[in-house]
Amino acid sequence: MLDRLRLDKWLWQARFFKTRASAQSVVEAGHVRINSEKVAKSSREVKSGDVLTFPQAGRIRVIKVLAMPIRRGPSEEALTLYADLDAPSSQNGTNPIPTA
Repeated sequence: MLDRLRLDKWLWQARFFKTRASAQSVVEAGHVRINSEKVAKSSREVKSGDVLTFPQAGRIRVIKVLAMPIRRGPSEEALTLYADLDAPSSQNGTNPIPTA
């Protein structure tokens, strides 16, 4: 089993982006961080334990890499590759800070 994988390939295989080219574009535009460090090269390798921060579908995703994929499988398989570190309140669209 692999212990490291290119960032663009991992993002694509984990089903965060529909194409590997779109994953590359986001990385090379400087919108992805690995362990709080800005990354500009899609060839940068990720490993288990790394924390990725990147924009997706109008929100900022924060995920922890748990495993390296062998292939781009079904979404159920992709869910085993990472832990979502986003705050639960940001996932359901509620504001955790009271406004009144």
